[in-house]
Amino acid sequence: MTGGSAAAAGSDDELAALRAEIDQVERDVVSHIEPGRWAMVVAVAAFALLVAAVLPWVGPHSGWQVLLGQASDASRVGLLPRLFVASSLLVGVLLSALAMITRRWGLAWLCALGSAFSVVHGLWAVWSRQTAAADLPGPGAGMVLALLTMIVLAVQWLGLAFSRPGR
Repeated sequence: MTGGSAAAAGSDDELAALRAEIDQVERDVVSHIEPGRWAMVVAVAAFALLVAAVLPWVGPHSGWQVLLGQASDASRVGLLPRLFVASSLLVGVLLSALAMITRRWGLAWLCALGSAFSVVHGLWAVWSRQTAAADLPGPGAGMVLALLTMIVLAVQWLGLAFSRPGR
């Protein structure tokens, strides 16, 4: 009888170890995303943001110049366009790339919320340039392209974040 109970105890330990391994695999699967059709849209949008950064944002100054503070004082760029270019490049390019590489569900939510936050920044930035004094330049093509791209990214990331399996 002693040998039989030892075999049963060993079998119970193996089953417990197998159950723990299955639970770990389930947690890993649930915490990952499968971007599927969203991956290409996010990649194209990230590229569009890089293109928008080299186009004019305020007068003749590109998004990179606005970000780095190299725009002339005569343009009086202000804080809102700088905040928008920083948030759009940080979330739209860097964080999106990190989320696509790691495929973590938490990063997908961070991209969704960050993109929505950046859309608000973009709306404020465009509004601030449209309501500036008549002698100051309005929003450039790069700023408008970046705003439209961030809207697309926000929609894509929200869809991807809500697509988590096992909810």
